Amino acid sequence: MSLLTLSVSIPGLKPPPCHQANIDDCKKSSTLQLATFFGALYTLAVGTGGTKPNISTIGADQFDDFHPKEKASKLSFFNWWMFSIFFGTLFANTVLVYIQDNVGWTLGYGLPTLGLVISVMIFLAGTPFYRHRVPAGSPFTKMAMVIVAAARKWRVPLPSDPKELHELDLEEYARNGKFMIGSTPTLRFLNKAAVKTGSTDPWMLSAVTQVEETKQMLRMIPILIATFVPSTMIAQINTLFIKQGTTLDRHIGNFKIPPASLAGFVTISMLVCVVLYDRFFVPVIRKWTNNPRGITLLQRMGIGLVLHFVIMAVASLTERYRLNVAKQHGLVENGGQLPLTIFILLPQFVLMGTADAFLEVAKLEFFYDQAPESMKSLGTSYSSTSLGIGNFLSSFLLSTVSDITQRDGHEGWILNNLNKSHLDYYYAFFAVLNFLNFIFFMAMIRFYVYKAEVSESMHVLTEELKVMRLKASNQEAAKGIA
Repeated sequence: MSLLTLSVSIPGLKPPPCHQANIDDCKKSSTLQLATFFGALYTLAVGTGGTKPNISTIGADQFDDFHPKEKASKLSFFNWWMFSIFFGTLFANTVLVYIQDNVGWTLGYGLPTLGLVISVMIFLAGTPFYRHRVPAGSPFTKMAMVIVAAARKWRVPLPSDPKELHELDLEEYARNGKFMIGSTPTLRFLNKAAVKTGSTDPWMLSAVTQVEETKQMLRMIPILIATFVPSTMIAQINTLFIKQGTTLDRHIGNFKIPPASLAGFVTISMLVCVVLYDRFFVPVIRKWTNNPRGITLLQRMGIGLVLHFVIMAVASLTERYRLNVAKQHGLVENGGQLPLTIFILLPQFVLMGTADAFLEVAKLEFFYDQAPESMKSLGTSYSSTSLGIGNFLSSFLLSTVSDITQRDGHEGWILNNLNKSHLDYYYAFFAVLNFLNFIFFMAMIRFYVYKAEVSESMHVLTEELKVMRLKASNQEAAKGIA
């Protein structure tokens, strides 16, 4: 952020101002200026890759699963986590956008840079007081060991009794504060990694718990794939939705709404919906379902997916109305601004915020909750991966559909002049895509099995240890009597 601020502040690092009507006549940016600007953006991406999966993880780790009050509070953590994230987004989409448009980029980038410095100081000050998980090694290495071991023993038959598979002693798990996981019949091929063949090489033999941890991460992949399409829809907020807004009347009295501030409606809607969901929806539904969360995480995600279908259907109808107004006022060819208020786009923005309150919060919590205890950060990184792939898919679909629809002399669906485009068709295509994705999601969740609660696993482990110790003491007592 500091480098980004410098790239728009220091004359040598930014191109000179250009007032030409044709931007092709402006002086091009130098190699140094481009390298500084894009270097800052890519550094920001790398930094985000380090913080996104870990900040929410360390936040959730502060709650003790074995303390009833803390465990109950943890169920609301991700709601309020996303609330705080979107509150910051609201500031960015309103105050910062206004400053960048009307004051300058130096202050526009300088303020979040200063905020980031303060955040780092707060984080460092609080570090001694946080609960820290003991590093458990690379989850990718652990998973690779299981897959390689299973592949190398693909001809080895599985024993009929899962207890014959390799597993560490209960005492070792208890001593290291780890959790034992029993063998499951799903993805049975991977169980071969735990078949004893005489070798103790970690790339030839894995413990049952390690195999099950790998299974848990792999079982979530179909659910992850089902989140790619809605993540692609989210990418439309800051691209096509904003571009639609530039063709409409953005005045409220003498104030002109910056196009990028339209995303603030998504944020406001999401903030309101999170509060309503956590404070009203969950307590009411919980009485009927007896589920501490009100509904399951996958059910919550399913509601979000349905809303994404509705959003694109509404967006398509709204765009068709906007195009009809453009034809009525003869503004198709010149691409002029329509005598139509920007607030006709409000429904799709508000619905997008509502969908986020269901899908995005549930997605983050699901991948954290269902990941093994030693792979929580990798689990939450699934959520970030979903958003990243969604943005790539958005760019791919946009360029592909634009290219295909312009073949054979056709005007195409997506042009620079939105009044000549057919975004209504494009949004209808997205609605169909969301519907098909929802069917895929419903098919995948039929086969998904939630992992056991950690607290329940530890309770079972504790009871088994008590039984083992009791048996050992009884045996010693019997020997003494003999």
